[in-house]
Amino acid sequence: MAIKSAYELALERMGKSGRSTAKLTEDQKKQIAELDRVYKAKIAETELRLKPKLQQADFAGNAEEADKLRAQLAKELQDLREQLEAKKEKVRKNA
Repeated sequence: MAIKSAYELALERMGKSGRSTAKLTEDQKKQIAELDRVYKAKIAETELRLKPKLQQADFAGNAEEADKLRAQLAKELQDLREQLEAKKEKVRKNA
C-alpha cells in the first residue's frame, strides 16, 4: 500500500464526487487553515518524539528496532494526515 500525498487524495476526492472545486466561504478557509496549523504541529511533535529514537537505534546498529520505529513513524504520520483530510472534507461539505 503506497502512501498518497494530500494532492493525490484531493484528486481522488474530486473524481469520486464528480464535482468541480467548490468555492469556500471565508469561515471554511479559516477552519481549514486552523486544521492545517494544528496538524502541522501534531506531525512535528510526532517526528520530534520518534526521530531521535530512530537515530539512536540506527547509530547503535539495532536494525530491528530501527525498522520498528520507521514503521511506527510512517503509520502515525499517515494516520494524522488521514485525520486531517477527513476533517477538511467535513468542513468543505458543511457549506
